[in-house]
Amino acid sequence: MELRRKRAYDTAERSDGFRVLVDRLWPRGVSKDRAAIDLWAKDVAPTTALRKAWHAAPPEDWNVYADQYRAQLAGESADALHTLVDELKPHPVVTLIYSSRNTDHDNAVVLEEVLAPLLD
Repeated sequence: MELRRKRAYDTAERSDGFRVLVDRLWPRGVSKDRAAIDLWAKDVAPTTALRKAWHAAPPEDWNVYADQYRAQLAGESADALHTLVDELKPHPVVTLIYSSRNTDHDNAVVLEEVLAPLLD
């Protein structure tokens, strides 16, 4: 399986395969048709408290946020994560869709790192 990441504001393409929105909130200004989302995985997205704390934190705190999100995925969101893995396995290409402007420091980066070994 090939795992990819893409912003919700980028054009959906057939090559994206199975598109999974991995944010708790729907991306602002993006219609459902334009987003072309196959699955909205709200339950594996960062909690509202974690998302707000991360947006208020300085960029150098990225690793703290990433560790807290990994802990959430291993703890309170573990069942949702395993359900997501089961839903993704049949698809040869999966694209994690997110809305953050920062393409290197967002929840999709961490989720991709967590999912990759579970999907092999």
